[in-house]
Amino acid sequence: MTDKNRTVKRIAGFILALLIVVGGFFGIQWVTHERKPLPEAVEALKSDDLLTVTHEPWLTFTPTAAPSTGFIFYPGGRIDPQGYASLLRPIASEGYLVVVPEMPLNIAAMRPNIADKIIAEYPDIDHWVIGGHSVGGAMAIQYTHEHREAIDGLVIWASYAPDPSDISSFELSVALIYGTLDPRVHDSGVAERKHLLPEDTVYVRIEGGGHNQFGAYELEPEDHQATISRESQYEQIIQATLDLMKTVSDTE
Repeated sequence: MTDKNRTVKRIAGFILALLIVVGGFFGIQWVTHERKPLPEAVEALKSDDLLTVTHEPWLTFTPTAAPSTGFIFYPGGRIDPQGYASLLRPIASEGYLVVVPEMPLNIAAMRPNIADKIIAEYPDIDHWVIGGHSVGGAMAIQYTHEHREAIDGLVIWASYAPDPSDISSFELSVALIYGTLDPRVHDSGVAERKHLLPEDTVYVRIEGGGHNQFGAYELEPEDHQATISRESQYEQIIQATLDLMKTVSDTE
């Protein structure tokens, strides 16, 4: 091998190593980057006479009057759990325990069975509903599939049922809520996966709603898809979730 070839090989090796390091750095940055809550979500984290908000071991909204129905919510990928407080607080205010676990690297797929610990922590809860946003919703479906007897209701925010998680034969209340301008969860995709959910699943289609208005967290400009206000989308999400919570709560 000539000196010239050796030099070219060394330079190529150096460039490859540099690309691996840089790629790894930005990969770690992407995975660990946390979308922080907006001020409105932070405001919703305050305790008052009706609700106690705690942060350990999970973000929890506990009504003053002892609740009998609980809602476990899995956050979307790379989103601070506090970013959902604006939507979850009104649900808890109606008398439901709401628990939002923090996920490793803010990815629900890293801890899909954390609901086991939450359920064990609250033995006085008679009925459990689980749900989540985006990948959190997919993991909530997966948990339901693997823990048929533990869950009475399922609320899916802007997500699909994963192929291995067919719960179509399960007897439980299910609602799937999505925005018409969501590039990830859309009409055709929802229709293609209806066979994986119970026949009586309630589908709530939010006209003009986007994927990232299921929470109040920091976004890049390109992540804004909705043409309706955040408040309007919130109202529809909260109402649809409360409708399901009430159905489950009224079950004997």
